[in-house]
Amino acid sequence: MNQHMASSVKTSISPEGQTALQEKLAICLALIAGYVDATGLIKWKTYVSFMSGNTTQLGAAISATEMGTIITSCTVIFSFVMGIYAGTCFSLSKINRVKTLTIYIVSGILILYTLAAQVFTIPAVASVAIIGFAMGLMNTIVTVVGSQKVNTDFVTGTLNSLAGNTAMLTMSNSKADAAQYKSNALHLLLVWLGFMAGAAGAHFALLYYGNLTLLLPALLLLICSFYKPAD
Repeated sequence: MNQHMASSVKTSISPEGQTALQEKLAICLALIAGYVDATGLIKWKTYVSFMSGNTTQLGAAISATEMGTIITSCTVIFSFVMGIYAGTCFSLSKINRVKTLTIYIVSGILILYTLAAQVFTIPAVASVAIIGFAMGLMNTIVTVVGSQKVNTDFVTGTLNSLAGNTAMLTMSNSKADAAQYKSNALHLLLVWLGFMAGAAGAHFALLYYGNLTLLLPALLLLICSFYKPAD
């Protein structure tokens, strides 16, 4: 399906269909984020998507004067933030006619990194910088599902919102509000489960595919590009 045809299909999707597409893509992106984050933790002892963990590690490393951890944590945090900055700029740019541009860029980074790693020995600091930047970019692809804001790259905020919506569902006396809270909670639960499933699969993928393991999320991202909801 070419870009024109894809655009025509997207514009004809109902609000319910749009929300369903957002949900599916968010779950897929969360699965990829969990997978890549666990890969980073196993290979480089650093989260490449979960910056709360890296911030905790950074604080502990500063107090213990562990320069290696300080450098690595600062690098990945900065790279992740710059990835979000760049992804947000892409999404707001008027010259960005290809709404799937960020997906292609993230997939391309993962592919190029994997190919380069077959030829060169890439230091851990450079690796977490590259992959952390890619994960920051990916976090800007889907930011809402229906009316609920989501973060596909880290789950602390997801669990916070899940608990909040569940509490409001429990306390609500309005059927309409309760239905919305229930829908939001379900979306958030599925995103969390997607992240956890991806993290669980990373260990086995590393055993079977080794240094080629990041080609799997790159391929999945390319598949996702055909199903990105209209912005």
